[in-house]
Amino acid sequence: MSDSQLIYGLHAVQSLLKRHPDRVIELQLTERRDDPRLRALEALARERGTKVIRVDAQVLQKALGDVAHQGVAAQVLPIAPWSEDDLIAALAEVQSPLVLALDGVQDPHNLGACLRSADACGALALLVPKDRAAQLSAVVRKVAAGAAESVPLVTVTNLVRTLKLLKEAQLWVTGAAADAPREAAEVDFTGGTVLVMGSEGAGLRQLTRQTCDYLVRLPQLGSVESLNVSVAAGMLLYEVVRQRSKAQAG
Repeated sequence: MSDSQLIYGLHAVQSLLKRHPDRVIELQLTERRDDPRLRALEALARERGTKVIRVDAQVLQKALGDVAHQGVAAQVLPIAPWSEDDLIAALAEVQSPLVLALDGVQDPHNLGACLRSADACGALALLVPKDRAAQLSAVVRKVAAGAAESVPLVTVTNLVRTLKLLKEAQLWVTGAAADAPREAAEVDFTGGTVLVMGSEGAGLRQLTRQTCDYLVRLPQLGSVESLNVSVAAGMLLYEVVRQRSKAQAG
């Protein structure tokens, strides 16, 4: 099992069992926990032909570290990552593709939350740079609550180069910046769209800003300077959904 990984949490494991049971090698449940949700998860695993074992809670905690595993873990084969070429090839299969890009977001909780919002809003993929950025991990999978199994994570060497390739593929690239000249609602997101979020604190790098077709801000009525990056990403993604739903209805 050297190429396998341990994921944890009810939602993350349940999502994988439902969508990709062939990737689940083994379901691990703590010995003394017995509640309806765990019983339902065990029944689902057995229905899918997955091996189920009971383990000591301390053994599971030691294997996972100081995380809220909810008494559930699974040994799984990792999802095949997308390359830059995979992403470009997939664009042709989707009408008005939506891609979320994170320019150096380092907190795995933020990456997990962004994956979850990307899944909810129908994003084709989530794009991250290879260096100085959070990558897929057990923590990310837990926060994503299953979205890590449905939204491909594309890790690229040069984010700006990939954004330029997406522009050549007729997608419009919009970056989020607190000092942007226009609000998000003023930009048309009904066509192919890439949303680019900056890192915690520093925001978008200068070269990334220069590559964007538009820079937008979210309206803020309170006194705080900026929103958490995953919250802002969710709000922008739902602005895309709002515009597209309105266009379809009209």
